[in-house]
Amino acid sequence: MKKPQLIQFKQIGAPTLGYISVAEVEDNVPFEIKRVYWTYFTPNHVERGNHSHHALEQVIISVAGIISFEFESIDGEVFEFVLDEPSKGIYVPPGYWRRMKFSHNAVLLCMASELYDEKDYIRDYETFKKLK
Repeated sequence: MKKPQLIQFKQIGAPTLGYISVAEVEDNVPFEIKRVYWTYFTPNHVERGNHSHHALEQVIISVAGIISFEFESIDGEVFEFVLDEPSKGIYVPPGYWRRMKFSHNAVLLCMASELYDEKDYIRDYETFKKLK
């Protein structure tokens, strides 16, 4: 099984001009992108996520603010990441339970391998652990 991992996007530009980073299929996104969404105005006392996916792959970027992530495999292996600059992302394969905490001004951008399908979600932690 693939594991969650950091992606470093190229940062083009200069402090006096600003920067651009690019996500491209076959370069730094390991799947065809079928859906893009973003979350914002998430209160910093709220923990988001608390689910897993059967098939969905994702690349997640914090385009603003700081977002902390915890991913857990069905075997109990835990991965922790902090996205604190827009040139870093996380590849998330299917089969990982996730928890996320947002700073006050954080904006999460997600590129997904599939269209939304409620049947792909595992929303109960005990059910997730039984998939082993």
